[in-house]
Amino acid sequence: MSDPYLLLRLIHILSATLLFGTGLGTAYFLWRANRSGDVAAIARTARHVVTADWLFVAGPGVIQLATGAALVEVAGYSWDEGWILLALGLFLLAFVCWLPVVGLQMRMRDLAEAARDRGEALPAAYARLARAWFLLGWPAFIAMIGIYTLMVFRP
Repeated sequence: MSDPYLLLRLIHILSATLLFGTGLGTAYFLWRANRSGDVAAIARTARHVVTADWLFVAGPGVIQLATGAALVEVAGYSWDEGWILLALGLFLLAFVCWLPVVGLQMRMRDLAEAARDRGEALPAAYARLARAWFLLGWPAFIAMIGIYTLMVFRP
């Protein structure tokens, strides 16, 4: 594969898939664990979700920015094209939602593990954190769908 554009595009697509798939998958599993009410399952799932987000969302997010910028340059697009600016804005929106989500997940994990270790139910604070986590996930999810749409159709 000697064409730098094709190699960059492959890396960009793979990292987008990893970022979006992991984000959606971890959200689903934590949501399902939360709905189960099983404190041990919630604690275990929250621990794995935090780890997965750092490994498979944060890293690919950085790769997305780097390969996206390189693709703009290699393909000869202008940085002031509307679809590129909109994609960057949507990426920023997703990031602004994701950052507090990771913090919420870490606090949720800690509360769930403490409740599990004490043999207690989850505290009321957990439900408040889970609600905020759930609500912040929607704009990020919609932003990612928008980014995929822009990348495919490049209006």
